[in-house]
Parts: sequence; structure tokens; C-alpha cells
Amino acid sequence: MKSAARFIVKGTVQGVFFRQFVKESAEDLGLSGFCRNLENSDVEILVEGEFDKINRFEELVRVGPKHAQIREVRREEKKWTGDFNGFQILRF
Repeated sequence: MKSAARFIVKGTVQGVFFRQFVKESAEDLGLSGFCRNLENSDVEILVEGEFDKINRFEELVRVGPKHAQIREVRREEKKWTGDFNGFQILRF
């Protein structure tokens, strides 16, 4: 089933290759969307794809890469749009 979710990740997630980890994890699972740093030091992620793959993606994000320290992951279900072609790291 096609699904979408928005995640806000709090903790030590900037400057530790977290966004690259997110991109690689999403691509490995065939998910599309984006991630970006927020001004408050959180990371925002929006993914679209199969519901079970988004759940697996969330498990990976909750662990993160070696130097990340994940304090909190908030998930918000979104409506699938199909607007994304691949996964991108956005810069602000």
C-alpha cells in the first residue's frame, strides 16, 4: 500500500552524516522524498513508498549512523502524492 510520512528527528543529527545516512537508507528501501536540516538543529524527513518499507525506514532512523545521538523521532502520517522522483538532501 502506498503511503507517506513526515519525520522530525531531534538529537545530535547535524554534522554527523545523518542526512547522507537517511538518503542511503531511503534509496536502499526504494523510498522517495527529501531530508533537510532545520534551523533549530532538528532534521525533517519526508518519505513516500510502501507502508512496510516506511516502517523499516523509521527503525533505521531511530538508530541512525555511528556518531548520531537520536533523542526523539516524531512521525506524522501524510497522504501519498507521487510528486517525488528519488530521494534528495535539500539545503536551506
